[in-house]
Amino acid sequence: MSARGPVGVGVIGAGFISKQYLDNLTSFPDVKVLAIGDIFPEAAKARAGEYGIPVHGGVDTVIGHPEVEIVVNLTVPAAHVEVGTLAVEAGKHVWSEKPFSLDRESGKALLKAADAAGVRLGCAPDTFLGAGLQTAFRMIQRGDIGTPLTALTLMQSPGPESWHPNPAFLFQEGAGPLFDIGPYYLTTLVQVFGSIKRVAALGSRSRDIRVIGSGPKAGEEFSVTVPTHVSAMAEFEGATSSQSVFSFDSALKRAGFVEIAGTEATIALPDPNMFDGDIRICRLGEEDWTTVPSVGSTASRGAGVLEMARAIREGRPHRAQGELAFHVLDAMVAIAESIETRSFVDVESSALAAPALPEDWDPTAPTLGA
Repeated sequence: MSARGPVGVGVIGAGFISKQYLDNLTSFPDVKVLAIGDIFPEAAKARAGEYGIPVHGGVDTVIGHPEVEIVVNLTVPAAHVEVGTLAVEAGKHVWSEKPFSLDRESGKALLKAADAAGVRLGCAPDTFLGAGLQTAFRMIQRGDIGTPLTALTLMQSPGPESWHPNPAFLFQEGAGPLFDIGPYYLTTLVQVFGSIKRVAALGSRSRDIRVIGSGPKAGEEFSVTVPTHVSAMAEFEGATSSQSVFSFDSALKRAGFVEIAGTEATIALPDPNMFDGDIRICRLGEEDWTTVPSVGSTASRGAGVLEMARAIREGRPHRAQGELAFHVLDAMVAIAESIETRSFVDVESSALAAPALPEDWDPTAPTLGA
């Protein structure tokens, strides 16, 4: 494979989220989308035609493509590790949608397989690379709020079944508000506070059956098998702490609420599920918030794939690493265990916060040569 020029990318999974990725990946000059595959090849064919992707077919079509260097794994959560392992065994780097895996054992096995094969793992969310959160991280790192002490995060909604055309998997193992939405918030908190050391949580489920509200399956019922409301506490290294609510049981929509209190000020971060947004800060002794505009790239999903591709060519660590995603997964599994046991649960893994991106980081710039 070439040490220069755009990095070859293949996408597995032609479902709902693939459009958001492909809108961006097909516009970044430092990557080239060469193939797309799906367990339903006709879905891959349709996406290939929409974006001018030259090769389409099944999963093997992407993994076996000789010029694909990064496999972008957009399958359902239950298939993330299986597909990722196949790609790793074929010598491909892998970027996966979240969650990293559904359990610790398979996640560890995937990390070990990638290490043995000498390939990289990256994982969503890459929203923490967007201008909104990156600006907030730079403010915190330069001491604008003093020493970070505590955090409060809230995500409440009636649930995605009203707008998602095929939402059943979001209410089953590997999803629910904890595993579907939690990665955005927990990844953000790890960037500020470091590794999560232990958690405690309560969870509930408002109803066992939900109804699809839009699209061709509107009116169909599906089963709910996971908690749809989770209240969690986390203790980080250094004895800092957070409280979080992740809920699909609220008539009130309240997303993107992240406040971090420090010794000198409290800062309100933009929605961690988005790539932009202003920052607000309220300093000690003041009553009003000051708004700070974000600075940097607002390129959305796929930015992490690009950052990973550039890191491969440049021979440096990428930022949205598999180890970070596994640590967040480990914490979410611990939260689920705490709900079952009604006790604190330790989180054994750890992860380093990624260095901030340069303010002038530009996904649209060709940086890798021909």
